[in-house]
Amino acid sequence: MSPRWWRYRAFLTKPLYSLLKLRHFCQSATDPISNSQSVVKTVSSLVQESFFQQKQKSHFGPVLANLNMPISPESLTQEEAITIAASLANESGSMVALSFFYWAIGFSKFRHFMRFYIVLAMCLMKNGNFVRANEVMHCMVKNFGEIGMLKESVDMVLEMQNQGLVLSVHTLNCVLGVAVEMGCDEVAEDVFDEMSERGVCPNACTFETMVVGYCRMGRVLEANRWLVSMLDRGCLVDNATCTLITSVFCEKGYVSRALWIFNKLVDVGFAPNLINFTCLINGLCKRGSIRQAFEFLEEMVRKGWKPNVYTHSILIDGLCKKGWTDKAFRLFLKLVRSDNYKPNVHTYTAMIAGYCKEEKLNRAEMLLSRMQEQGLTPNVNTYSTLIDGYCKMGNIGRVYELMNTIRRAGLAPNICTYNTVINCLIKKGKVSKAHKLLKRGFRNGLSADIVTYTILISESCKQADLRQALALFNKMVKAGIMPDAHVYTTLISALCKENRMAESEKLFDDAFIKLGLVPTKQTYTTMISGYFRDKNASMALKCFQNMNEHGCAPDSLTYGAMISGLCKESKLDEARRLYETMIDMGLSPCEVTRLTMAYEFCMKDESSVAMALLDKLEKKLWVRTVSTLVRKLCGEKKVDIAEQFFDKLLNKHQNVDRVTLAAFMTACYNSNNYALVANVSDKISKQKGESIR
Repeated sequence: MSPRWWRYRAFLTKPLYSLLKLRHFCQSATDPISNSQSVVKTVSSLVQESFFQQKQKSHFGPVLANLNMPISPESLTQEEAITIAASLANESGSMVALSFFYWAIGFSKFRHFMRFYIVLAMCLMKNGNFVRANEVMHCMVKNFGEIGMLKESVDMVLEMQNQGLVLSVHTLNCVLGVAVEMGCDEVAEDVFDEMSERGVCPNACTFETMVVGYCRMGRVLEANRWLVSMLDRGCLVDNATCTLITSVFCEKGYVSRALWIFNKLVDVGFAPNLINFTCLINGLCKRGSIRQAFEFLEEMVRKGWKPNVYTHSILIDGLCKKGWTDKAFRLFLKLVRSDNYKPNVHTYTAMIAGYCKEEKLNRAEMLLSRMQEQGLTPNVNTYSTLIDGYCKMGNIGRVYELMNTIRRAGLAPNICTYNTVINCLIKKGKVSKAHKLLKRGFRNGLSADIVTYTILISESCKQADLRQALALFNKMVKAGIMPDAHVYTTLISALCKENRMAESEKLFDDAFIKLGLVPTKQTYTTMISGYFRDKNASMALKCFQNMNEHGCAPDSLTYGAMISGLCKESKLDEARRLYETMIDMGLSPCEVTRLTMAYEFCMKDESSVAMALLDKLEKKLWVRTVSTLVRKLCGEKKVDIAEQFFDKLLNKHQNVDRVTLAAFMTACYNSNNYALVANVSDKISKQKGESIR
């Protein structure tokens, strides 16, 4: 006996404790010593009678699950069912036994009784009917998978080979299908490994099952691994699988890989159809590769496929999103003039979205009227697109009119529509109206999605209402909606601003360590600023280093946060090194960063260092920064230092702005430095005279 058999011997107890007893039971199932002899005989007779009646009525053989049985399953015990199945297999043949089997597993009492399957499979094997024995095993895996016992049932199928069952690739492919359908990838991988070990050669269907399973789970990298193995063996997929692969890969952002797979399939003999081409064109359009999409359109036509209205609608939508509305409209007119295809609701909606994006609402409204004249009924997406356009224009009145139009048309605005409107209302400061509208949507049966919560949480953080923001976050999680990196970053930023770094760190760990979300530059920059605000420079530096180690390149804002923080901590040498690194990388420091660096060095009486740092800037930025620095130094009554920069400003850029000039002159008067005022006035006069000549 193998270990697997004994591991699951609990399923074979009452009273069978070993395979020998099981075999004995199968052989003696019709023994007259049985206590239920009369029940067994009666039911067996009924099964045979019903089976042969069905067989006579059917031209294609009996329908095994449709036995007309005048008995209740409650009148049979599980042991009696086993005995009946074995008796029928021995006396009347495999098909009669199977007819009873399919009738019985229609009831949960027998459906999840593993010994029932094992005994019948053994009896069928005894009859030499290995095909039907495999069929029973497939049923067992499928039915036990329903109750979370997939692993146990799969192990039992594999054990049956050790007991004489000839496992077919079809059976194991069916088992794989059940495993991947239930998302049990580990079981599926184990079954595939067992196939090779047990001498069952995987075929194209095996690999395709794994590819389809991982695609449906959205796990592109695993699907790609199996697909490459499949192609290496010269196996092809069917058109439906190609469509699934292309759709999932494009949806997950792997458009280039989808393109490579498509071309590879074509190279080894795959014949793509119209749907395959259209699906890939859709992926390219969503990525913004419009020219490449049109190249595929031309290839599709060369292969003999004519683009339909869906293909054209996809291209029109892609052109509009790219901002090429005029080109989209020319393609739209081509459809209008076509005898074979006419624009549908999706085509009009795509075109309306293009005009809304360009704020050409009059043309969008014209298309809406034209659409209705053609007998097409706008859907919720059509109206939502127009609503989004008017929201961006700030025309709330028209937005409410369209909302009412949706209801009058017998349609219901979806959560996307509500999100658009409440976001617009909040931006206009009409927060109470936004909440009122949202409550109305909830009363109408809508549920908030991640966008809804993101809008509300962001607004609460802007209002510094962290209590409300965290309450919304907890409500979101309880509703089963997984927050994304943006939501976590928004909350972390709000907590950092209030110096609640312990809570920020917990959220950071929950999101980006436990959940595996990818932190953005904004996330790291927020944490760095928070640590410096909390006077914890060491943790800020560690966070900055982690950012580099995890492949998230800091931008000018991140460097700015680090430099400003180090300056406040009087760590000017470290700040200077970061500033120079930033410049060397081609990043342009913002004005706050430039000014902070120069000012702090000036306060340390190192104005020459400040000048050297600013001299690396292009002229326009240099003038703006020096002018601001002069005004700031004058405000601090640091006239002597301000004079150095002002003098250089006059030499480099003669047309000093009036605000800077007035600030410097006022500071000179206030410090009784009249001689400096006279010198500056003379210098400006000379420059003006030279410019006149």
